[in-house]
Amino acid sequence: MQRTRFSEMACSIARTMDVIGEPWSPLVLRDVFAGVHRFDQIQADLGISRKVLTERLNHLVEQDVLERRAYDARPRFEYHLTDKGVELVDLLMVMVRWGDRWLAGEAGPPVLYRHHACGEVSRVDLRCTRCGEPMHAGDVDLLPGPGSAG
Repeated sequence: MQRTRFSEMACSIARTMDVIGEPWSPLVLRDVFAGVHRFDQIQADLGISRKVLTERLNHLVEQDVLERRAYDARPRFEYHLTDKGVELVDLLMVMVRWGDRWLAGEAGPPVLYRHHACGEVSRVDLRCTRCGEPMHAGDVDLLPGPGSAG
């Protein structure tokens, strides 16, 4: 069965899903963000097959979300976030907020995030880049953009 290519759709959500929509990709990005950079470490942490992890890492490198850095002459590589990948982690932090609110249960969130600027444990909050006010689904209207499909 051939995979649908979302990258051709005139939709930013679909295009993003083409990059990270496979279920292992966000978890690979999470691990790399958390400092797990080597193939064997990522595989051990996720319990993912070598074949699937190789495919995911290759895809994320091709998409310029991760970069390979050699650390051994064999060759062996570490994986690090690119600027594009760091910005994708922002998206994952929004997912964390939702998961912490709706799925964490009585035990509470499994990870806390301390903000460098103030030193406090906090959560991501979506804000308008123009006025700084909160920006959530009920606060916006959808308008056709310059890249809309007719």
